[in-house]
Amino acid sequence: MLADYAVRVEQSRGRRFPEPKHPYRNDFQRDRDRVIHSRAFRRLEAKTQVFTRRYSDHFRNRLTHTLEVAQIARTVAAQLALNVDLVEALALVHDVGHPPFGHAGEKALDAAMRKHGYFFDHNLHALRIVEDFELRYAAFRGLNLSFEVREGIIKHSHDYKADEFPELSEYLLDSRPPLEAQLIDLADEIAYTNADLDDGYESRLLQMDEIRSGVELFDRFYTEAEQTWPDVIEKLRFNESIKRMLDRFVGDLICNTQEQIRAAHAHSVEDVRNSRERLVLFSPEVEKERCQAKAFLYDTLYYSPSLDVEKKLGEQIITELFDFWVTKPDELPITYREKAEEEPLPRVVCDYIAGMTDNYIYDQYQKRR
Repeated sequence: MLADYAVRVEQSRGRRFPEPKHPYRNDFQRDRDRVIHSRAFRRLEAKTQVFTRRYSDHFRNRLTHTLEVAQIARTVAAQLALNVDLVEALALVHDVGHPPFGHAGEKALDAAMRKHGYFFDHNLHALRIVEDFELRYAAFRGLNLSFEVREGIIKHSHDYKADEFPELSEYLLDSRPPLEAQLIDLADEIAYTNADLDDGYESRLLQMDEIRSGVELFDRFYTEAEQTWPDVIEKLRFNESIKRMLDRFVGDLICNTQEQIRAAHAHSVEDVRNSRERLVLFSPEVEKERCQAKAFLYDTLYYSPSLDVEKKLGEQIITELFDFWVTKPDELPITYREKAEEEPLPRVVCDYIAGMTDNYIYDQYQKRR
């Protein structure tokens, strides 16, 4: 049973290219399946989340992170009586626009583009992927996803201004996204905050005393774990603490969002769209706890000197290859050379690089040294 404020698939604004209904899957389920079977989704397996392949194959990559986001988002959506099929499709597609080498790669690609008067945005690039780059169907380019999924790709984590992005006017930039799309951003925050603490500890870049002193919520749960399981190894108490942090974030997001929906008198999707603020929110107390954990990760892990060498190498590889292909476009694959006849060359080079895995771009770099 869906809540009155949930998106209903039968009221979807449809696909860019109309298609007959499927006999046993609704449109959002088909969107989910198209994402899973796409090349861009498969490539997430070889794209950095935080740790590159040098450390271990135990740590999260973009694909495993995406699956964790989907699990959290489905759980929350079910409790809020939202459309779980739409939520799952959005969760699975939300990171397909990321380039190789994590946020360092995104930073380098954006800097390279700005030298030519353009920019890189992974949400906008994800839209280009599902609208144009994926070639699986004879009848149309792209995946021909429903409007609601395409809108969620654009609006789940960022509010684009209509006057600055007129090319996105069809996506109702003057209104809020549905709750299904709003949910993805905070499910993403929950997933990587807890996972990066876990991977940071496993990598031994983060020490137990350091985490306990820097993240009050973790310390509180760890103290409880010590009292409950005094004889188990430290790693198991750590796991219990992370599990409880995750449960606190998820439980609070469910309860506080229900309160926000009631306070806003949101009884329909249009009420959600017309609300002054987003309604999927943590309580002030838990938002403060989440921000402290995130700040700790930035201070101690994301900017760790131990990761700096590989981040700088990733930035160097992207910058040098970008300049190489802009200078020598004849070295691009034929499909991208053809695209460069219709679109600006820097944009085409950016598209080529953004689609690469860490392994593939490193191989390309080695060939040109």
